[in-house]
Amino acid sequence: MMSVEFAKNLPDIPRIITALAEWLACLSCIMTMKRRITGWKLVAVCAGFLVVQCAFLVSTDGLEGILWNLCMFAAVCIMYLFIRICLDVERNLAVCCCCAVFVTSEFMASLEWQIWCYVYETLGLNTWYWRSGVLVLVYGILFAVTRQLNLHLSTEEDLGVSFREMIITVITALLTFAVSNLGFLPVNVPFAGRDSVEIFNMRTLVDLGGLAILYAYYAQWRSAYAQHELETIQTILNSQYEQYKQAQRTVDLINYRYHDLKNHIIALRADANAPQRHEYLDKLEHEIQNYEALNKTGNQVLDTLLTSKNLRCMQHKIDMTCVVDGTLFDSMDVMDICSIFGNAIDNAIECELKLKDYSKRMIHVDAFSEKSFLIIRFENYYEGDIRFESGIPVTTKKEKSLHGYGLKSLRYTVHKYKGEVHIDTKDNWFSLRILIPRNIS
Repeated sequence: MMSVEFAKNLPDIPRIITALAEWLACLSCIMTMKRRITGWKLVAVCAGFLVVQCAFLVSTDGLEGILWNLCMFAAVCIMYLFIRICLDVERNLAVCCCCAVFVTSEFMASLEWQIWCYVYETLGLNTWYWRSGVLVLVYGILFAVTRQLNLHLSTEEDLGVSFREMIITVITALLTFAVSNLGFLPVNVPFAGRDSVEIFNMRTLVDLGGLAILYAYYAQWRSAYAQHELETIQTILNSQYEQYKQAQRTVDLINYRYHDLKNHIIALRADANAPQRHEYLDKLEHEIQNYEALNKTGNQVLDTLLTSKNLRCMQHKIDMTCVVDGTLFDSMDVMDICSIFGNAIDNAIECELKLKDYSKRMIHVDAFSEKSFLIIRFENYYEGDIRFESGIPVTTKKEKSLHGYGLKSLRYTVHKYKGEVHIDTKDNWFSLRILIPRNIS
């Protein structure tokens, strides 16, 4: 793309300057997104890629035409490899990040060199410390700005970037790169630049425009992802509430049958004298008394919810125990109670159903106040290994699209009350602990 004859009249950007810009742009992205490696391993990988990037671009200095374009493609591949090794993201998002950091690096290198040329030509300052000072100042400011932009756009999870969105991003980056370098074409073709200032102005402004387009597109993904999460969480909230209303009707029906059965027992006991019948009635009455004492927490919503979940546990031979002070939840919204207890217990039941040994199927729920905190704890036995992703256990279901949204809905609800959620696994016990300040309404 670069004409040898025309390039002789231009102050070409040193390759080491371009290499530093590419490395810094990658580092800015890596520092603000979900990383695969951390600590000294991350430091070593970053240092290694800095050496590789600088060595490659410096050693290929002087290439022209097709070879120059192939060299730029290879540099982009190195940047992609850098991102792929350091970030724990899926391929489509990694490609999009690579496109963004490549355009960012082009803008950084072009702007820095243009400012240095202006300082050199205007003030005549050409000492190493002035050169280094301009480089550090410009790259430092641009690195801080891009890092803040990345922080604003970053997320702990993949954004679900589609293949179509990835292709659009790649095309945008390619067009930005191509248009920004039109000034290096021979002067006898359209769009070619006529002097150094014109060429650098065009290159810097086009790179800035392309960068703005990519960041705007990236922000759109983030907004769409957040909207999708919010809608899914709201759907789960409504679903838990609907389950509660259905459970309320079921429990009411059971209560009617319970009272009718008590009356039948009274009538049978008064009419029968056979010892065997008395023994049967005593056993039946004991079972009914156990139901009568089942999940009487002092909160009608919790009574209904816990009873329905307990009935489901009994159906699947899961031993569920509850020690809950329901009066602590009198000020909490009904849907929020359903979200917290419904999602937590549903996840626990799902885990217990994987156990073939019925004797190991155990769930324990308790809620109490301690000092100025409301503490809710859900515990269940599990076997095997649990892998976490962004603080959420990774699902083993074939359908991954709703991964973790039950716990996300729970966490969303707890955060409404300025509370926190902590998940711990120890000695085959999964523990979900919730702390909510009691003075927060």
